[in-house]
Amino acid sequence: MPSQLTIRGVPDEVARRLGRLSKERGQSLNATALQLLAEAVGVDERRRRLERYVTWSADEAAAFDRKIDNGRVIDDDLWR
Repeated sequence: MPSQLTIRGVPDEVARRLGRLSKERGQSLNATALQLLAEAVGVDERRRRLERYVTWSADEAAAFDRKIDNGRVIDDDLWR
C-alpha cells in the first residue's frame, strides 16, 4: 500500500514552480511531485539497470532454451 506523506514548509517559489511544471506536463500536482521524488531518489534508474537482467522477450527466452537443450539430456550410460 502506498505511503501518505505531508510536506510542510514548502517555500512559495518551490510551490509556484511545481504548480507551473505540473500544468506544463498536463499532470496533477501530486503526479508531478511523485515523479520528481522518484527521479531524485533514483527509482527509475535502478529499474532501468535491473531490466537488462530480468527482461527477456519471448524470442530471447526461446533462443536461450535452444542453446542449453544439450545440457538437459541425460546420458544413461553415465548413470549405470
